[in-house]
Amino acid sequence: MSEMRERITRRIARELEDGDVVNLGIGMPTMGADFIPDDIRVIFQSENGFVGMGPRPPKGEEDPDLVNAGSEPVTIKTGGAFFDSTTSFAIIRGGHLDATVLGALQVDEQGNLANWKIPGKLVPGMGGAMDLTVGARQVIVATSHTTKKDQPKILPECTLPLTAKGEVDLIVTELAVFRVTGQGLLLEEIAEDTTVKEVREKTAAGFSIAPELTTFA
Repeated sequence: MSEMRERITRRIARELEDGDVVNLGIGMPTMGADFIPDDIRVIFQSENGFVGMGPRPPKGEEDPDLVNAGSEPVTIKTGGAFFDSTTSFAIIRGGHLDATVLGALQVDEQGNLANWKIPGKLVPGMGGAMDLTVGARQVIVATSHTTKKDQPKILPECTLPLTAKGEVDLIVTELAVFRVTGQGLLLEEIAEDTTVKEVREKTAAGFSIAPELTTFA
């Protein structure tokens, strides 16, 4: 796991509360299960059909029949349960998720999310993301602050096909934590090794700064 990904997922884990039912999207978000404190009980749901998902198994102890929605090996905790896709999506669409954590290709200051398609590139589909963004009570985006070409991913307006419109509540990158509000983005935290100036330089969207700006490791 890269230092950047670990920083993001560790910070997101702090948003989850005891008793929450949470769905983790494919990719970086799935790492969030590795950073839940022992004194917090979070029930992770995977849209391919189970609740009680645990962290990744030790190398060599993977079970090929126990994978998350991204086909990555996981574990299941005591009390977990398996079910069919109909039941799984009834949980999502029925409003039973406290939060979902999703990756992003782009996210903007209106809380719009684009995370499933780049025009001209072959993709397997949007998966459950469209259902998750409207079904979960809180939508948290886990993303690198810029692309591999150092282009901003947090924009005034998404230019890629949208996954959801106005559904994002929180954006967490390796540099910053933004809250999506009715007045736009609010910068609540910055990484301890960065500055507001750097965040501004790498963010295309406008944002205001919380009066009590804090830092995270």
